[in-house]
Amino acid sequence: MPRIPAHTLDTAPVEARPTLEVLQGKVGKLLNIHAGMAHSPVVVQMYAAMQDVLSEYGSFAPRAREAIALTVANVDGCSYCQAAHTLSGKAAGLSEGDTVKIRAGSPIGDDRLDALTAVVREAAEDVGSVSEAAWRRALDAGWTDVELTEAFGHLAVNLFTNFFNHFAGTELDLPQAPPLAG
Repeated sequence: MPRIPAHTLDTAPVEARPTLEVLQGKVGKLLNIHAGMAHSPVVVQMYAAMQDVLSEYGSFAPRAREAIALTVANVDGCSYCQAAHTLSGKAAGLSEGDTVKIRAGSPIGDDRLDALTAVVREAAEDVGSVSEAAWRRALDAGWTDVELTEAFGHLAVNLFTNFFNHFAGTELDLPQAPPLAG
């Protein structure tokens, strides 16, 4: 049961409407997460600003961005974000099987992406801490310290959305992510 009901474009605070219109245009519909964030124009604009900065200045391809999002969503137990990023992950070139493996913390056979998601998983599980071994594997797989620093920005925006969904009780308005094996 949602604690914060979803707004429509007509019921959202006037200050949130321009941001909601942009978000709706990107996704094709107004998602419950955005409609819930709109209760506070500050929150929906913070989210949109973080996404915009990562899109404009970030170097990660959509496939890597979605792998990070799937990893963090699983660590945080956010069913909404697991569902959303399963869809966007498939649109970014991940197979459904890849999305399940990434969520489960299993390798997908892409050493570079597997090393990146291992760093992000450790950081999400341990309040930002990452072992030297995981960091070294990521460097050895070809990630630079600049890219690993950027990965922290992706971790942060995904923590923001995951925590919001838990906080607000966002109702799922997307197809549920496939279950993990086991």
